[in-house]
Amino acid sequence: MVRITVNNRNMDVEEGMTILEAARENNIDIPHLCYLKDVHQMGACRVCVVEVEGMKNLQASCITLVSDGMVIHTNTARVRQARKILYELMLSDHPKDCLICSRNRHCELQELGEVLQIGETRFAGDRSVSQLDDTSFSIVRDNDKCILCRRCVTMCHEIQGVGILSVQDRGFMSHIGAGLELPIHLTSCTNCGQCISVCPVGALKEQDATQQVWQALLDPKKTVVVQVAPAVRVALGEEFGYEPGSNVTGKMARSLDELGFDYIFDTNFAADLTILEEGTELLTRLVNHLHKQGTISQEDVSRTGLSSMKAPAVLPMITSCSPGWIKFAEHTYPEQLPHLSTCKSPHVMMGALVKDYYAKKIGVNPEDMVVVSIMPCTAKKYEIARPEMQNAGLSNVDAVLTTRELASMIREGGIEFTSLDEREFDSPLGLSSGAADLFGVTGGVMEAALRTVYELVTGREIPFDGLRIVPMKGLERIKSATLVIDQPKEEFSFLQGVEVKIASTSGLVGAATVLDEIKEGKSPYLFIEVMGCPGGCIGGGGQPRMTTDEVRIKRMQGLYDEDERKVMRKSHENPAIVRLYEDFLDQPLGHVSHELLHTSYTARKRYLDD
Repeated sequence: MVRITVNNRNMDVEEGMTILEAARENNIDIPHLCYLKDVHQMGACRVCVVEVEGMKNLQASCITLVSDGMVIHTNTARVRQARKILYELMLSDHPKDCLICSRNRHCELQELGEVLQIGETRFAGDRSVSQLDDTSFSIVRDNDKCILCRRCVTMCHEIQGVGILSVQDRGFMSHIGAGLELPIHLTSCTNCGQCISVCPVGALKEQDATQQVWQALLDPKKTVVVQVAPAVRVALGEEFGYEPGSNVTGKMARSLDELGFDYIFDTNFAADLTILEEGTELLTRLVNHLHKQGTISQEDVSRTGLSSMKAPAVLPMITSCSPGWIKFAEHTYPEQLPHLSTCKSPHVMMGALVKDYYAKKIGVNPEDMVVVSIMPCTAKKYEIARPEMQNAGLSNVDAVLTTRELASMIREGGIEFTSLDEREFDSPLGLSSGAADLFGVTGGVMEAALRTVYELVTGREIPFDGLRIVPMKGLERIKSATLVIDQPKEEFSFLQGVEVKIASTSGLVGAATVLDEIKEGKSPYLFIEVMGCPGGCIGGGGQPRMTTDEVRIKRMQGLYDEDERKVMRKSHENPAIVRLYEDFLDQPLGHVSHELLHTSYTARKRYLDD
């Protein structure tokens, strides 16, 4: 501990803290702009400057470490004047179109101006070059609004490990862009949207699909079907004043009804379906792998009933429900693509079912159906444009709205969200298990899959208290666990005593770590879950800002609570899924499901897409 004095108050703080952190811990607010806890601290904007006795210049409090005996003043006339001048200089090179900006009333630059009590802008002069890049399916970059805080650069390089953004040119000509000034769609951008989630202004935003959806809703010839991802239900409420993690499923479903959607389904249903397909694929890969090694005979394979199912003998198998992660693998580790599960992501599976199975059920021409997905993820906007996500010449999903976009539609529709009564999802594609809710959190897909796979192999529940695989819970970058198969069914007797090592990672730096292990032949795992965004879908690039670790934990707990509230907590026990196989799909990895629910991937160039 060291003793410092801040604004004539003596306080003991931990050595190694910055002045900003020490002040915060003692309830002293220092205005700042570029700083973002756990993500970015480099003193770029200088708004957080303070006066330190004995130092000639003002110090950026976000990067200056405390020292014993330091005397600090956070609010002197000199400090206030410096902050105001810095703010006015930023404003002199910034558009004044706040009323029509997507970040109006949710803009950190705007909020800072109120804190600093800026009443005029005294500076005028040249403006930096305006650049608008709207070539990406997911992300729009408007450098006219960029304040060069560099948060997006840090997020892209250090948190996600993608590294397509950096500061280009020098001095007044400095701007954020991709190498060679390439538009985003020609880079290895994963469309994860984490740059959007940390941008303090309107320089980065998602491609807006709200008008496309409004147009479909107002077209009497269209049957508009909507589905909602699990992570949305514990985040949407934040847009209307609820605490992070508050489950607003019923009100959300009612608001979609009020907006005019014809059928309201739950992506969780397709998450349960994914578990059946993915779990069967994992077992088939394992059996094929053991047979290829000569560990088991062809008779052993036939006895499992998996011999006719299509799955390569490649292990470990890696989950495929995160499109940002998929694109990262395609660009960076194309040789590792056979390790990816062939399952489409749940919302695309749902779209395929709606335009085939459900269209026939209700007697509607699939060409007259519009499927809309409400997702926490901006990469889903890119995913639905992939040519692989089609059947019979029709896209499985026609439009993706982020959580933020749905909130804006609810407000535009004049709906008083907090006053709504609750509504159930429509049947049969609205029923889901607690396992499906876990798709929204890192480690959740792994836990959901093992609940089913272990029971398929042994006939008993997974041997963890309350079905909760504790090592898979939390925000650690890479989590792992070992599960020993004990007393399997007769047809799987060759698996007796087998140690199944599993891992889960979120954020693309973690993905690179596990893929490097595979590349080097050092991976001990049978099954790996990868989520493209830190914390999983609860921290997706389309979720309400700001998504801090504290917010992630609350959203995560909201989904775990939802799982534990449900009577049905295993995907294979979902009666609607059972009926779907009986009436339509026949069996997991069968011919129909292979055509509708599975996909392939594309090896891409590292620095320049085709």
